[in-house]
Amino acid sequence: MSKEQVPTPHIGAKYGDIAKTVIMAGDPLRAKFMAEHFLENPRLINEVRNMFGYTGTYKGKEVTVMGHGMGIPSIGIYTYELFNFYDVDQIIRVGSAGSMNRDLHIGDLVIAMGSCTNSNYEDQFKLPGRFAPIADFSLVRGAAEACEKFGYRYKVGNVYSSDNFYTEYNDTDKWVKMGVLCVEMEAPALYLNAARAGKKALVICTISDHLLTGEVTSSEERQTGFTKMMDVAFSLI
Repeated sequence: MSKEQVPTPHIGAKYGDIAKTVIMAGDPLRAKFMAEHFLENPRLINEVRNMFGYTGTYKGKEVTVMGHGMGIPSIGIYTYELFNFYDVDQIIRVGSAGSMNRDLHIGDLVIAMGSCTNSNYEDQFKLPGRFAPIADFSLVRGAAEACEKFGYRYKVGNVYSSDNFYTEYNDTDKWVKMGVLCVEMEAPALYLNAARAGKKALVICTISDHLLTGEVTSSEERQTGFTKMMDVAFSLI
């Protein structure tokens, strides 16, 4: 690994400050929340651009929690550096998503087995076709088993990852017809970076709003109230 390239322009941690497993959230305050409520003896290892990162232990195992910002370009930068410069083995993203499935409601979990996208992120790899960004199966299976153990409502399947939060045209119905469960904004960059680096990755989302029924939650609820996906993520360490 490229130890000589750390700290990076985006991560101020020294090599060795970041654990082999990193649990990430778009909101750096959600990472701070996880550090305060899940980690033993957390220490701040990054605050560059206020993208807080903490390393501590969970049930005796070292783990890092860190923000990754909003959107595919942002998570693409952070996860590339973590996989390739800090020698991280697996990254689990916990985030919010908008439901496209009438059986998924506020607070339910989605384990993203694969990701559809309107992003051009994969174009950099110059593949002779389209790549299907997918999660690591062992993490998918472990997350599903954890949901069963905890008694959490969940679905496993395909998600749609969009570059656009606000859009001129509503194409939700087209994704619904293809059985896509929800929309979020980061999964394919994480899965593509993991595939290229030969590492593991998983996205676990909590439904924060519903594109079909109009159900919504507040920003505060999204920041501190979605702890079920965190329970599942930490069970995978």
